[in-house]
Amino acid sequence: MMSVFLNIALHHLLARKRQTLVSLLGIALGTAFFLGISAMMQGSETDFIHRLIDNSPHITIQDQYRNSQIQPIARLYPDAVVQMHRVKPETETRGIRNYKQDIDYLLGLPGVQASPMLQGQGLLSFAGKDEALTLNGMIPKDIDQVSTIGQYMIDGSIKDLTENPDGIIIGSELARVLSLERGETITVSAATGQSHAFKIVGIFHTGRASFDEAQVFLSLKRVQALLDRPNRANTIVVKLDDPYRAQALAAQIEAHVAYKAVSWQEASEDILSTLALRNIIMYSVVSAVLVVAAFGIYNVISTVVMEKQRDIAILKSMGFHARDIQQIFLFQGILLGACGCAVGLPLGTAIMYALGRLTFKFPGSTQLNQMPIDWGWKQFAVAGGFAFVAAVGAAVLPARKAAQLKPVDILRGAGA
Repeated sequence: MMSVFLNIALHHLLARKRQTLVSLLGIALGTAFFLGISAMMQGSETDFIHRLIDNSPHITIQDQYRNSQIQPIARLYPDAVVQMHRVKPETETRGIRNYKQDIDYLLGLPGVQASPMLQGQGLLSFAGKDEALTLNGMIPKDIDQVSTIGQYMIDGSIKDLTENPDGIIIGSELARVLSLERGETITVSAATGQSHAFKIVGIFHTGRASFDEAQVFLSLKRVQALLDRPNRANTIVVKLDDPYRAQALAAQIEAHVAYKAVSWQEASEDILSTLALRNIIMYSVVSAVLVVAAFGIYNVISTVVMEKQRDIAILKSMGFHARDIQQIFLFQGILLGACGCAVGLPLGTAIMYALGRLTFKFPGSTQLNQMPIDWGWKQFAVAGGFAFVAAVGAAVLPARKAAQLKPVDILRGAGA
């Protein structure tokens, strides 16, 4: 019986070849553009998130608490009549207490790499020029495990810092501004009055001028001495095998160590919200193309219903039920949707390939970049599924209208 329905539906569509072809092209082009734009936007988002994930710790444990600590007197007497205000906490050396025990706990978790870091401010004086620096004191052998800075080395390597405790790794922009080269010795001072001479053992280039000019990497022991914080770390950086576990694991870590643990999702919440809003706008725009194409299908099938009223009456007189008539016209939408997807998906794949071959250079960049394209199966499923649903949905109203036609009225009107 289904083959009969398909034959009738196909006969109706071929009777209006030009209109059917236009509607078919509308669905095909809508599917292709939906797939191409969606893959490009999703690819750019995936590329951005990967860069964000790779270039920052997945979890950062800081030497501060998420909520301010309650004063002992307020804990002892929460409902006291006399209250004390502006109580100044005792001055203490900042840092994560017992950070080595926290590191042992973190390394015991599956898929976790962790390393302590001491960050502080320093001043580099060279050839009459002063440059403010952010000192990143790390255990040299751990840098490659918890940081991607080794991937950006353009002169020297992280291994050189391991072999030379008095070494320093600087950014390319700082080297350019002060005319520094690998092998030169520079003196770094801290607000504590301590200063130390370091030998440049490596230069990195990330492409971010502010980072490449202000950030330097040194041995943890040397930064502890400069900042007069022996055996202290104010940050623990954590890398995970699965970065998307960061948010849940950060809450677990914070509950254990008590210090504030910030996942990369929390640190970049505004950026991720912007990406989500961009996706909503993008899908709304490209979906509009398919909605417009669906109106073409609606127009074709509605016209067929109007022209084939006598045929519908004859079919009903032969014993076809209203449900059968409705299925015939729904099959027209299914045929158009299936054929549109069959043409549109390969065309969209060609558009994706062409976009992926485009190369361009950002202002100030020396490297050629390619358009990131997401080739995941979900892009094809969403594009094809939405197009098919739009085509079938456009056939629903005309099909229902055809099913509700009464053969007696039609034949009587024809006889008159």
